[in-house]
Order: sequence, then C-alpha cells, then structure tokens
Amino acid sequence: MKDEQWLYTISSKKKLIDLNFKEIWRYRDLVLLFVKRDVITLYKQTVLGPLWYLIQPLITSVIFTVIFNGIAEIKVGESINPFLFNLAGITIWNYFSECLKGTSDAFKKNQGIFSKVYFPRVIMPLTTVISALLKFGIQFLIFIGFYIYFSLNGEAGTLALADIWLFPILVILMGMLGLGLGMIISSMTTKYRDLTFLVSFGVQLLMYISAVMYPIGVATEKISNNFPKIAGIINPIIENNPLAGVVETFRYLFLSQGSFSTSRVLITMSVSIVIALIGLIIFNKTEKSFIDTV
Repeated sequence: MKDEQWLYTISSKKKLIDLNFKEIWRYRDLVLLFVKRDVITLYKQTVLGPLWYLIQPLITSVIFTVIFNGIAEIKVGESINPFLFNLAGITIWNYFSECLKGTSDAFKKNQGIFSKVYFPRVIMPLTTVISALLKFGIQFLIFIGFYIYFSLNGEAGTLALADIWLFPILVILMGMLGLGLGMIISSMTTKYRDLTFLVSFGVQLLMYISAVMYPIGVATEKISNNFPKIAGIINPIIENNPLAGVVETFRYLFLSQGSFSTSRVLITMSVSIVIALIGLIIFNKTEKSFIDTV
C-alpha cells in the first residue's frame, strides 16, 4: 500500500516565530465569521446598539475639554478647538485600547472552542484587531465630520497634506502595539489571573502618559515648572512613549498641532515591531500547553 501524502499536518511543533499567512488565509472565512460575531454580539440586546461607538468618544471628549482645557487651563493652540483636539487624541487612542483589551484575554475567553476544534490560534487576536479597525473607521468618520465643521469656523488648524501618507502607518503601529501587548498579557493570564483585573486599570493609567488629552510640549513644560524634582523622570517617559508619539503625530497631520519628528516615528515603529514579535513568540509558546493551566 502506497504512502499517502497528507494535504495538511497539524502538529504542536512550531517555529519560534510562526505566523503562517498561508494557513490563516485558508481560514479566512472563519476570520470573517469571528469579526461578524464580535461586531454584532457586542451591543446585542442594548437599547442604543452601535450608537455606543459614537457616544463614548464624544462624551469622553466633552469631559476632557471641561476638565483639562477648562479647569486645568491646558492650552492647545489659538486656532484649534479644544473639543476637536481631544476628539483627535481619543479617536486614535481608542483603536489601541480596543486592540489591547480585546486580545488580552484571548486564551481565557476562547478556552471552550480552543479545547474542541483546531484552527490557528493566532486568528483570535487578529480577529480582534480587525474588529477594532471597523470601530475605529466609524469613529474616524465622526472625527472627520467634526473636523469639517470646525474647519468652516476656522478652529481646525491646517491639514498636513504633504505628510498625510503617514496616517495608515500610524493606524498600523497602534494595531501592532495593541496586538503585541495583548498577546503577551493573554499568555500570562493563563497562569496569573490577576492580570485580567489590572488591564482596564493599566490602560487608563497608560492613557495619561500618552499625550491623549494634552500636547507633549505643554505637559513637559508644566511638569518642569511645577514639579522640578520629578521632571527628569516623568518628562522622558512622556517624550519617548511610543503611544504618545503616535497620538502627537496624528494631531500634527490633521490639526497642525504639536511637532512631527522622524526619529519619534522610527522609534515607535521599531518598538511596535519588537513588541509584536515578542507577543507572537510568547503566544505561540503558550498555546501548546495553555489548556492544562486555564
């Protein structure tokens, strides 16, 4: 009897860095099914449904405008409306936040299906990133709508058309950072469940050092003037935070607010790639035995 050649081989032995695009493409229908599930079931049986995509960034922008620009008197530029400034930061930040929180519990949330049927496990975090991208698209359209409105009133700054090609790169970097960090946390939560409770809290803290609600230059100046003893510690963290670099560059592109730094973008790109690779390595290693520990 002649040996038959198998079409597909399922094995626990994988390379250290294994992102089999060919296999993922073979399961593309499953990816689309999971994306549809994430989008539809998230707000199922809610009164407002998908309108929450719009309500959350708008309410957050209003609160930030009142607290940081009204009470704290943080200046964002004479030709920029504070609400639009905050909406820009929140729009790009929400994509990272959704990617991170959605992938950080991939193993725990899907342990039932993981234990019953085989498919490339990395599909689940990738699905989250794609679903979050759809939500980002909706929120970005809302931002564009407000941008046009404030632009007609002369309160939207200037669009940096020469550098607008950086926009898709910024979105990809945010997705890579969220995906990489999420896969690392998801792998660790199979043994340390406490991390699940720390993710939401950690994301909130991370937002405050990522220039979401203030310009980097204004923040570092205020810290240096009011807290000189810790300025040498806090300011470098804010200035070199890759997330802050993406937020600042995003506002520079659409509002001409802040400064554009090639070195900052390159640093963010390097950090994003490294974190994504580390997350993939840890994720691939964990998926072999996670079912025994969850």
